Amino acid sequence: MKRIVIVGCAGSGKSTLAHRLGQHLGLPVVHLDVLFWRPGWKAGDTAEFRDRVAVAMAGDTWISEGNFVDETFDLRLPRADTIVILERSRWICLLRVIWRAIFHRQRPDLPAGCPESPDEELLSYIWNFGRITRPHMEAALLPYLRDKHVIRLRRGREIAALLAPSDSGRHHRPWRAPAGAARSGRQFPPNDTSAAARSSAKLPPRVWL
Repeated sequence: MKRIVIVGCAGSGKSTLAHRLGQHLGLPVVHLDVLFWRPGWKAGDTAEFRDRVAVAMAGDTWISEGNFVDETFDLRLPRADTIVILERSRWICLLRVIWRAIFHRQRPDLPAGCPESPDEELLSYIWNFGRITRPHMEAALLPYLRDKHVIRLRRGREIAALLAPSDSGRHHRPWRAPAGAARSGRQFPPNDTSAAARSSAKLPPRVWL
């Protein structure tokens, strides 16, 4: 694993896993939140954001954590050798986000001038992630999965096993149909760019990672 993309719901543990994997493997970590958001949670310019992502992905080794499906998948996934998909329950994600806000943890993935703010928009995004955002993400992943290591992590012990040197290889599974798309009841083909496929998974204005 030299170029790793980590995706999943807000609060699923993407930044924590990226940090620990970076230490474990000696790889630099790229937090997409930091590259996109401006102070006060103001959205950055998309073209400038893509330029920053392209520069970050030009390196030989990296871990890139965050979603930004439409803005970055075409830049990150062709170069990645490993895709880690965190499939944590929405209750865990909600509790993690609320806990972070209460205890004000220092986070390297938190953009400057953007304090933790679990507002209604974020909580709604997490609650509906499996129904709205995940099918869109899974459909966008499909064209890139066949030549990648795809690692799906649902439980804490699976994450711990990935980080354990003796067990890190056990989760390197061959490509399979994404479980999220099957559970959603939507089966989008790899190159489906139809309005139905995209509108059914429209992201909220504030794209949480």
